[in-house]
Amino acid sequence: MTLSPIRKVYQGIADRRQMFRLFDRHAQRPNRFEDDAASLYRGECFEIWQTEHNYMFNILPPLFMRGEMFALREFLTAQITSVFYELNIDGGVRYFHAYCDLGETGSPDRMRDAIVERESRPIRAMSREERIEHIWSSTNDEYRGYADWRFPRDLRGKRIVIVYGPARSHDFKLLDHLTDDEIAAKLPVHLRHLPERQAA
Repeated sequence: MTLSPIRKVYQGIADRRQMFRLFDRHAQRPNRFEDDAASLYRGECFEIWQTEHNYMFNILPPLFMRGEMFALREFLTAQITSVFYELNIDGGVRYFHAYCDLGETGSPDRMRDAIVERESRPIRAMSREERIEHIWSSTNDEYRGYADWRFPRDLRGKRIVIVYGPARSHDFKLLDHLTDDEIAAKLPVHLRHLPERQAA
Protein backbone atom coordinates (compact mmCIF):
# COMPACT_ATOMS: atom_id res chain seq x y z
CA MET A 1 0.00 0.00 0.00
CA THR A 2 1.57 3.29 -1.12
CA LEU A 3 0.00 6.59 -0.10
CA SER A 4 0.40 10.13 -1.42
CA PRO A 5 3.38 12.29 -0.39
CA ILE A 6 1.74 14.77 2.02
CA ARG A 7 -1.66 14.20 3.61
CA LYS A 8 -3.60 15.23 6.69
CA VAL A 9 -4.74 12.00 8.34
CA TYR A 10 -6.98 13.35 11.11
CA GLN A 11 -9.42 16.27 11.04
CA GLY A 12 -9.58 18.24 14.27
CA ILE A 13 -6.99 18.57 17.02
CA ALA A 14 -5.64 15.36 18.52
CA ASP A 15 -5.36 15.10 22.30
CA ARG A 16 -2.55 13.06 23.89
CA ARG A 17 -4.32 9.71 23.63
CA GLN A 18 -5.25 10.32 20.01
CA MET A 19 -1.76 11.61 19.23
CA PHE A 20 -0.06 8.44 20.45
CA ARG A 21 -2.58 6.32 18.57
CA LEU A 22 -1.97 8.31 15.38
CA PHE A 23 1.80 7.91 15.72
CA ASP A 24 1.41 4.28 14.65
CA ARG A 25 -1.94 4.02 12.90
CA HIS A 26 -0.57 1.21 10.71
CA ALA A 27 0.36 -1.04 13.65
CA GLN A 28 -1.99 -3.87 12.64
CA ARG A 29 -0.64 -4.27 9.13
CA PRO A 30 0.38 -7.77 8.07
CA ASN A 31 4.11 -8.52 7.90
CA ARG A 32 4.76 -5.48 10.06
CA PHE A 33 8.38 -6.35 10.70
CA GLU A 34 9.15 -7.63 7.21
CA ASP A 35 8.21 -4.73 4.95
CA ASP A 36 9.61 -1.27 4.34
CA ALA A 37 6.98 0.96 5.92
CA ALA A 38 8.56 4.29 4.94
CA SER A 39 5.95 5.00 2.24
CA LEU A 40 3.11 4.42 4.72
CA TYR A 41 4.29 7.05 7.18
CA ARG A 42 6.15 9.55 5.00
CA GLY A 43 4.04 12.69 4.63
CA GLU A 44 1.40 11.99 7.29
CA CYS A 45 0.45 15.03 9.36
CA PHE A 46 -2.16 16.03 11.92
CA GLU A 47 -2.86 18.87 14.32
CA ILE A 48 -2.14 18.65 18.06
CA TRP A 49 -2.59 20.91 21.08
CA GLN A 50 0.20 23.09 22.47
CA THR A 51 0.43 20.88 25.60
CA GLU A 52 1.17 17.81 23.43
CA HIS A 53 3.74 19.77 21.39
CA ASN A 54 5.52 20.89 24.57
CA TYR A 55 5.30 17.40 26.08
CA MET A 56 7.05 15.87 23.06
CA PHE A 57 9.69 18.61 23.12
CA ASN A 58 10.61 17.69 26.69
CA ILE A 59 10.85 13.90 26.18
CA LEU A 60 14.35 13.82 24.66
CA PRO A 61 16.78 16.39 23.35
CA PRO A 62 15.67 17.04 19.75
CA LEU A 63 17.64 15.78 16.77
CA PHE A 64 17.44 19.33 15.45
CA MET A 65 15.60 22.50 16.33
CA ARG A 66 15.10 25.19 13.73
CA GLY A 67 12.76 28.17 13.90
CA GLU A 68 9.24 26.81 14.18
CA MET A 69 10.14 23.11 14.11
CA PHE A 70 12.01 20.37 15.94
CA ALA A 71 12.59 16.69 15.13
CA LEU A 72 12.75 13.65 17.38
CA ARG A 73 16.07 11.84 17.39
CA GLU A 74 14.44 8.40 17.36
CA PHE A 75 13.56 7.24 13.84
CA LEU A 76 10.36 5.35 13.17
CA THR A 77 11.73 3.50 10.15
CA ALA A 78 14.57 4.16 7.71
CA GLN A 79 15.04 7.97 7.73
CA ILE A 80 11.45 8.72 8.81
CA THR A 81 11.08 10.65 12.05
CA SER A 82 8.59 12.89 13.82
CA VAL A 83 8.81 16.61 13.19
CA PHE A 84 6.76 18.98 15.34
CA TYR A 85 5.71 22.43 14.18
CA GLU A 86 4.58 25.64 15.87
CA LEU A 87 3.08 27.64 13.00
CA ASN A 88 1.48 31.04 12.71
CA ILE A 89 -1.54 30.51 10.46
CA ASP A 90 -4.05 33.27 9.78
CA GLY A 91 -2.90 35.25 12.82
CA GLY A 92 -3.05 32.35 15.29
CA VAL A 93 -0.48 29.84 16.52
CA ARG A 94 -1.24 26.17 15.77
CA TYR A 95 0.71 22.97 16.38
CA PHE A 96 1.27 19.97 14.12
CA HIS A 97 3.03 16.62 13.98
CA ALA A 98 4.32 15.17 10.71
CA TYR A 99 6.44 12.26 9.55
CA CYS A 100 9.28 13.53 7.38
CA ASP A 101 11.94 11.60 5.48
CA LEU A 102 15.20 13.21 6.53
CA GLY A 103 16.90 11.34 3.70
CA GLU A 104 15.15 13.81 1.35
CA THR A 105 16.71 17.26 1.42
CA GLY A 106 14.23 19.90 2.53
CA SER A 107 11.52 17.43 3.58
CA PRO A 108 10.61 19.25 6.85
CA ASP A 109 10.41 22.60 5.03
CA ARG A 110 8.19 21.19 2.28
CA MET A 111 5.92 19.69 4.93
CA ARG A 112 5.70 23.01 6.78
CA ASP A 113 4.83 24.84 3.56
CA ALA A 114 2.17 22.23 2.66
CA ILE A 115 0.56 22.47 6.10
CA VAL A 116 0.46 26.28 6.01
CA GLU A 117 -0.92 26.28 2.46
CA ARG A 118 -3.63 23.74 3.30
CA GLU A 119 -4.67 25.28 6.61
CA SER A 120 -4.74 28.86 5.23
CA ARG A 121 -7.57 28.17 2.80
CA PRO A 122 -10.55 30.48 3.36
CA ILE A 123 -13.09 27.66 2.91
CA ARG A 124 -12.84 24.39 4.83
CA ALA A 125 -12.87 21.45 2.45
CA MET A 126 -11.74 17.83 2.42
CA SER A 127 -10.59 15.60 -0.41
CA ARG A 128 -11.92 12.06 -0.71
CA GLU A 129 -8.49 10.81 0.40
CA GLU A 130 -8.60 12.98 3.54
CA ARG A 131 -12.07 11.66 4.36
CA ILE A 132 -10.85 8.08 4.00
CA GLU A 133 -7.73 8.73 6.08
CA HIS A 134 -9.82 10.34 8.84
CA ILE A 135 -12.09 7.28 8.89
CA TRP A 136 -9.06 4.99 9.21
CA SER A 137 -7.50 7.16 11.94
CA SER A 138 -10.67 7.45 14.01
CA THR A 139 -11.99 3.86 13.72
CA ASN A 140 -11.27 1.55 16.65
CA ASP A 141 -9.03 -1.44 15.91
CA GLU A 142 -11.94 -3.88 16.40
CA TYR A 143 -13.75 -2.29 13.44
CA ARG A 144 -10.87 -2.04 11.00
CA GLY A 145 -8.09 -4.29 9.77
CA TYR A 146 -6.47 -5.74 6.69
CA ALA A 147 -7.97 -8.00 4.05
CA ASP A 148 -7.23 -11.66 4.80
CA TRP A 149 -8.08 -15.08 3.30
CA ARG A 150 -11.72 -14.06 2.89
CA PHE A 151 -10.72 -11.67 0.10
CA PRO A 152 -9.29 -12.44 -3.35
CA ARG A 153 -5.52 -12.87 -3.26
CA ASP A 154 -4.80 -9.56 -5.06
CA LEU A 155 -6.74 -7.63 -2.38
CA ARG A 156 -5.14 -9.23 0.68
CA GLY A 157 -3.27 -6.83 2.90
CA LYS A 158 -5.37 -3.82 1.86
CA ARG A 159 -7.17 -1.80 4.55
CA ILE A 160 -10.74 -2.78 5.44
CA VAL A 161 -13.43 -1.34 7.73
CA ILE A 162 -16.79 -2.59 8.95
CA VAL A 163 -19.76 -1.29 6.97
CA TYR A 164 -23.28 -1.61 8.36
CA GLY A 165 -26.16 -2.52 6.08
CA PRO A 166 -29.91 -2.96 6.42
CA ALA A 167 -31.34 -4.82 9.40
CA ARG A 168 -28.12 -4.24 11.39
CA SER A 169 -26.12 -6.48 9.07
CA HIS A 170 -22.41 -5.73 8.76
CA ASP A 171 -19.38 -6.85 6.87
CA PHE A 172 -15.84 -5.70 6.16
CA LYS A 173 -15.27 -3.67 3.00
CA LEU A 174 -12.12 -2.30 1.40
CA LEU A 175 -11.53 1.22 2.72
CA ASP A 176 -10.73 2.55 -0.76
CA HIS A 177 -14.00 1.09 -2.13
CA LEU A 178 -16.36 2.93 0.24
CA THR A 179 -19.14 4.77 -1.54
CA ASP A 180 -19.77 8.47 -0.88
CA ASP A 181 -22.78 7.53 1.28
CA GLU A 182 -20.72 5.03 3.31
CA ILE A 183 -17.99 7.63 3.80
CA ALA A 184 -20.56 10.21 4.96
CA ALA A 185 -22.07 7.71 7.42
CA LYS A 186 -18.67 7.09 9.00
CA LEU A 187 -17.67 10.75 9.34
CA PRO A 188 -18.66 12.94 12.28
CA VAL A 189 -21.64 15.16 11.46
CA HIS A 190 -19.54 18.36 11.28
CA LEU A 191 -17.36 16.85 8.53
CA ARG A 192 -20.03 15.19 6.39
CA HIS A 193 -21.07 18.18 4.34
CA LEU A 194 -17.74 19.92 3.79
CA PRO A 195 -17.15 20.63 0.11
CA GLU A 196 -14.92 18.28 -1.89
CA ARG A 197 -11.47 19.55 -2.73
CA GLN A 198 -8.96 18.18 -5.16
CA ALA A 199 -6.25 16.02 -3.57
CA ALA A 200 -2.85 17.69 -3.36
